Amino acid sequence: MSPVSSRVPHGQSPLRTVQVLGGGNAGSWERPLLEELGGRHVRSLAAGLVARGVRVTVCAPEETDRVHGFTGVGADHVPVPRSSAPVSVAALRTACADADLVHAHGLHASFRAVLALSGRRTPLVVTWHDHARAEGPRAQLLRVLEKRVAKAATVVLGTTSVLVDRARRRGARDARLAAVTVPRPRAGYAHPDRPSAKVRAELGATGRPLLIAVGSLDAHRGHELLLDAARAWRPLDPPPLVVIAGEGPLRAVLQRRIEDEDLPVRLLGRREDAGELLAAADLALLPASAEARSVLAQEALHARVPLVAARTAAVPEIVGEAAELVPPGDPRAFAAAVARLLADPERRRTLRERGTRQAATWPTEDETVAQVLSVYDELTQPPGR
Repeated sequence: MSPVSSRVPHGQSPLRTVQVLGGGNAGSWERPLLEELGGRHVRSLAAGLVARGVRVTVCAPEETDRVHGFTGVGADHVPVPRSSAPVSVAALRTACADADLVHAHGLHASFRAVLALSGRRTPLVVTWHDHARAEGPRAQLLRVLEKRVAKAATVVLGTTSVLVDRARRRGARDARLAAVTVPRPRAGYAHPDRPSAKVRAELGATGRPLLIAVGSLDAHRGHELLLDAARAWRPLDPPPLVVIAGEGPLRAVLQRRIEDEDLPVRLLGRREDAGELLAAADLALLPASAEARSVLAQEALHARVPLVAARTAAVPEIVGEAAELVPPGDPRAFAAAVARLLADPERRRTLRERGTRQAATWPTEDETVAQVLSVYDELTQPPGR
């Protein structure tokens, strides 16, 4: 039997699953790559499950299906707003009425699933792809949400051991490690109508190196360190252009520094073409990682773009020897690593080749689907089968 062949025994009804996707307002600063990743993962999972004979309904905002095409791989799509308001929870509860199992992705989607399944015995699997973050009073609310989800879920899947430990501390009865690969974009990283040369020209990077960072403009992303490092790149000939795709509360502070210090940095705001920007870049920059599994680190290796990253979180585990890693919080070390790499085309070629090999060690989409399906079977099959 092939990895994608039907698994439904003759005469039995197919397993009915609901996939819940869509973060809350707290994540609205960071949606360029994180939501792209979540949507691509759920589309990949839905495609694999449907190919194995599983009925899949994806509950997600209307625009998410337009972008990722869940219905195009055989899943049903039920529009559910990105909100925990009663109308959103009621729509989700209706969609889950005949489900054998519900699988929610991310903390906020998981919380909505918990509310929708209240009073029902439907198994709930939740995947935590990343750390949810908040400060002040919202941090306490975040802990409450995590505890509510962890205790209510039948199984919590964490993409890193740190997330698994966090789920256990929050009261999860069953928390497991489930590394999830980053599915390649269906159209690749470059677009035929916007080749890299055109993208670079649009950004003002013709004839000079283009460096890219992607992430919300907040204190956890290290953009202030990136501006510190950019001062050291001004004497380079030609000086590289740094572009940052993302939006957030520090935008005004960062823009003021860029202007006052005449730094070769552009803030692009929130972009829907982050993959194309990445494909056009000479280097990807990760001055800090607030994510459990850095999306940019994985995207850069897939796209064969050399990466310079702070040695934080799970970055070393993800990239292995396929990136230039520097001590966290050290702008001089970061600036020096970038300058060395720009001056060394052979090292950049080596990192691209290592990146391809490293990405090949990550779980394939088929392996990810098979792992998830084994959890589904465990939770839905009668004892002794």
